[in-house]
Amino acid sequence: MTTGHAILRQSAGALLASAVFVLGGLPAGAQAQAGAADYPNRPIRMIVAFPPGGPTDIVSRVIAKRLGEQLGQTVVIENKPGAGGNIGAEAAAKAAPDGYTVFYNTSAITIAPGLYSKVGYDPVKDYATVSSTAAVPMVLMVNPRMPVKSVSEFIDYAKANPGKLNYGSTGSGTITHLATAAFAASAGLQLQHIPYKGSAPNIADLAAGVTHLTIDTLNSSLALIKDGRVRPLAVTTMRRSAISPELPTLNETAFPGMEMSAWQGIVVPAGTPPAIIEKLNAEVRKALKHPEVVEKLAAQGTDILGSTPQEYAAYIRSELQRWSRLIRETGAKVD
Repeated sequence: MTTGHAILRQSAGALLASAVFVLGGLPAGAQAQAGAADYPNRPIRMIVAFPPGGPTDIVSRVIAKRLGEQLGQTVVIENKPGAGGNIGAEAAAKAAPDGYTVFYNTSAITIAPGLYSKVGYDPVKDYATVSSTAAVPMVLMVNPRMPVKSVSEFIDYAKANPGKLNYGSTGSGTITHLATAAFAASAGLQLQHIPYKGSAPNIADLAAGVTHLTIDTLNSSLALIKDGRVRPLAVTTMRRSAISPELPTLNETAFPGMEMSAWQGIVVPAGTPPAIIEKLNAEVRKALKHPEVVEKLAAQGTDILGSTPQEYAAYIRSELQRWSRLIRETGAKVD
């Protein structure tokens, strides 16, 4: 298991400690501050841009439950899947900036701008950051019928069968799509992309032999890995997973320096009062330290993060640059 921000090429401490930017303007008018004094006094909507039961949904519900208990108000998950996370992201960006809509976002908001000609939100201008929350390691897997048991064996087999193999993803434009495209490009492989609507159908078809390869999150794949229904070859983080330490990393196989994780966090619509953001930040970071949350996320192989709004803003900016460069280098596109 990676610890901290293993998803960063630099150490998290070095990057985040130097953070000086905040996403979105944060007006601090007296009226807004007064409205924040009794916040929250009604349920909070948490938008999740992916299907129920998926890796993002799983983590968000653990955090939402604890957050609601701390705030004394229910935090209601509202799933808005589709278009690689863009539907939910746009809905969150256009919501009232009053603290009663929060967006449980993922790396998708930093990937989509480089893949789509137009998205309905600006990941810098349309949100104010609250905190990073978690990073979910991803794992490269093949269906068990494949005659390969290592990354190098898969590469050799794919090169011997150019254009005959495919890979699944959780949807066009998602991190699982980009991660696998980057792997294929780095290895010089010709693989056909088959997008699905979420992790469940993606991994199910891999297990059934419909697809040959996928890179998906460890928490959504763990049950099938343990049952032997899919064959894991490597994790995509720099360090081995604490929950599956027997799996090598791509970094220690054929791709030194390669690392990718599905990171997550919480943002709110730009213009949300600073006092509300400060309260949410404090409560989110408190929730991430609660023993029940720590235990449940650790059991899923999920790394717990947590940051200041400024740190998370700087990290999002760095990831925008990283994914934009990677998309250009791989030539990845939305199917």
